[in-house]
Amino acid sequence: MRSRSRADLDRGHRADRQSGAVAAEFAVALPAVILVLVAALAGTGVAALQVRAEDAAADAARILGRGEPAGAVSRHLREQLPGAAWSSSPHDGMVCVRVRVTGAGPAAMFGAVGATSCALDDRPGAAG
Repeated sequence: MRSRSRADLDRGHRADRQSGAVAAEFAVALPAVILVLVAALAGTGVAALQVRAEDAAADAARILGRGEPAGAVSRHLREQLPGAAWSSSPHDGMVCVRVRVTGAGPAAMFGAVGATSCALDDRPGAAG
């Protein structure tokens, strides 16, 4: 059996220290990587929620523009975008609807998103 020289022992200790340094660097970097991933996923969720809010506002404006009651808009929004709040206002022969909703989970850190859409006001007696 060959005995290990001093140089061999030094190399072995250096390898142990280097692997320990790699583990420490990984432990420091991992939370940052997880934070970036969570932020990216939340941002994607907010973008999807924004698109859904825009679609819901457009649908709601068309529903009101056809002369359907406000309850029809509320029902539609409950199905399409739960938790959304909405308001409407007439504007130059159009009916405009503003929809606002807050995301859930990590997307909530970005706050509420909103969208406004207008449609022709075809209700009987509507100005325009």
